[in-house]
Amino acid sequence: MSVKLYMTSVTSSRETKSQQGDIVRILETHGVQYDTVDISVDKSLLGEMREKAGNPTAFPPQLFHGDKYLGGYEQLMEAVEDGKLDQFLEVQN
Repeated sequence: MSVKLYMTSVTSSRETKSQQGDIVRILETHGVQYDTVDISVDKSLLGEMREKAGNPTAFPPQLFHGDKYLGGYEQLMEAVEDGKLDQFLEVQN
């Protein structure tokens, strides 16, 4: 299983763009393999993300390990600050 990043390529929110960019940089800098799921391609992907997250109002970016919900931007940043990124993402590097 790999890390999945649910994101959107179509947004006018600077905050969303910035958060997605930060997550991608962190994952790539740490050599974490991940797949992206762009919810703007198909509206059903937004519903899929929200269902998997257990939050009907969740908005990208959101992270999963396989189908297990890990969290969003804030949770990832907290893990980075605590030096627990691999543990948070459930990966071994």
